[in-house]
Amino acid sequence: MTRPLLISPSILAADFSRLGEEVRDVVDAGAEWVHLDVMDGHFVPNISFGPAIIKALRPWTKAVFDCHLMIAPADPYLAAFADAGCDIITVHAEAGPHLHRSLQTIRALGKKAGVSLNPATPLSVLEHVMDDLDLILIMSVNPGFGGQKYIPAMTDKIAKAKALIGNRPIDLEVDGGVTADNAAEIAKAGANALVAGSAIFKGKGVDDYRKTVDSLRQAAEGGRA
Repeated sequence: MTRPLLISPSILAADFSRLGEEVRDVVDAGAEWVHLDVMDGHFVPNISFGPAIIKALRPWTKAVFDCHLMIAPADPYLAAFADAGCDIITVHAEAGPHLHRSLQTIRALGKKAGVSLNPATPLSVLEHVMDDLDLILIMSVNPGFGGQKYIPAMTDKIAKAKALIGNRPIDLEVDGGVTADNAAEIAKAGANALVAGSAIFKGKGVDDYRKTVDSLRQAAEGGRA
């Protein structure tokens, strides 16, 4: 099954002094999703923002809020992120002992459920939860900081994840070091959702954002051709 190509800018790289405008601008620039990197300073070595900020951003756009929880434990906070307006809630397989329960909880809240894997985590952890997933997020850098370089070994992991998905209606997302230079390679391996933060927000304003979103999309479409 061919999934639509989706660009999901990570607001971790945005100007936090005008976050609402930044969200509006990247959507106006053509992004389908908005990627929300939630970090707790425990599971990853950084702290970003929580449900209150997401709730404040929700009125700025009707685009999909693609929420990536880099927190442990995640389960006690799933309802808060659902209430804040997240459409997809992704938890890390490494963040808790009961992955299936986490996914059940997300779906019971009426949201799409995703699982993220750190670079060293094998795909085998997904084998018994595939039918409970709406999204697989392959981390192509070690999570916790923006601006890192893509780990080349993740291309093979993306391809294997795509094979594991088969014909299931699951989006395959990649986060970390995604640029127009490697988007074709990533899309060719099977990813249909591309997260980009620094690559997009290094620009200034909606016109610059549109150029980068367009270049990412064109490169990825070339890889899918």
